[in-house]
Amino acid sequence: MIAKLQKGLVALVLVLLIGQLFIRGGGVGFVTGIVVFLISWWTILFAVLPVRVRGQHETGEIVPGSEPGAPEHPHLGYKAWLTTVITSGLWLVYFILWEFRLVSLEWLPFLPDPVTAG
Repeated sequence: MIAKLQKGLVALVLVLLIGQLFIRGGGVGFVTGIVVFLISWWTILFAVLPVRVRGQHETGEIVPGSEPGAPEHPHLGYKAWLTTVITSGLWLVYFILWEFRLVSLEWLPFLPDPVTAG
């Protein structure tokens, strides 16, 4: 059940992202969506890397010539998928907030007013 929800979330984000190629408007564009997704993905990856890490010294099976604190098994496939699911959820929140104008840069008090500035 959870695996289907994860795949559904990633598929929904992919459909929304590709849909931005065909829908013109002032919301999230295709390139902006890709850039936000990729930057978020790499940032979240660094937060997820310590998950499920057991050092060789913890298992007692140290490979000769390696660092005892090196991971026994890094689980990189699992971490890449977990990063993709988390990033997809956060990107969906970003998309909804930005596309439906629930958040706008014009609300920030330190930015100049675009109407009077130019």
